[in-house]
Amino acid sequence: MNEKILVVDDEKEIADLIEVYLKNDGYTVYKFYNGIDALQCVERTCLDIAVLDVMLPDIDGFKILQKIREKHFYPVIMLTAKIEDMDKIMGLTLGADDYMTKPFNPLEVVARVKTQLRRYKSYNHLEHSGQETIAEYDIRGLVINKDTHFCTLYGKPITLTPLEFSIFWYLCENKGRVVSSEELFESVWGEKYFENNNNTVMAHIGRIREKLGEPAKRPKFIKTVWGIGYKIDGK
Repeated sequence: MNEKILVVDDEKEIADLIEVYLKNDGYTVYKFYNGIDALQCVERTCLDIAVLDVMLPDIDGFKILQKIREKHFYPVIMLTAKIEDMDKIMGLTLGADDYMTKPFNPLEVVARVKTQLRRYKSYNHLEHSGQETIAEYDIRGLVINKDTHFCTLYGKPITLTPLEFSIFWYLCENKGRVVSSEELFESVWGEKYFENNNNTVMAHIGRIREKLGEPAKRPKFIKTVWGIGYKIDGK
């Protein structure tokens, strides 16, 4: 195992407890109680996942998330004492992969970490089966390749997080068909869909569109079918 995990929380007891649980499962933990030291770790350490508290004494977790996303696409889980939907949507829009509201069970944090790491590592290990599978889609100049986990638009690289890649790949696999938010969430996140999960799906779709430079009202690739879901045209 030995994956490297960044844990940042100014509440010492929470950070220490998460560290203990993660270390007991064999992970290497880089723990910090403030944002400045965490940013230095991000710059000098090859990490596999980050667990970030939103409210920190110096800089907030959103700014650390933004800095991470400038160069890295490993999973990021946000921790917060807030429950407002806008805070959650903001984190997801900036590129977070998951969001947990305090108080929580440390075992749930470990479970979420494992889920995100499995998804992240799956992009480096193509699953083989006895059936022929499509490894690449080219949709009017937008190319996404499952083998290399690389996406380009008119030859220009598009940097997607593992979760964003998974969402986009699923839509491409089902091109020409409308995919409901419920189907997309349960297929990609692997969890039971509830009504409030629709905001999570919307935030990630918005993030992908932003990276593709798509206008919100008239997107070229990922189209919204109001009241139903999302669709990528077959041609």
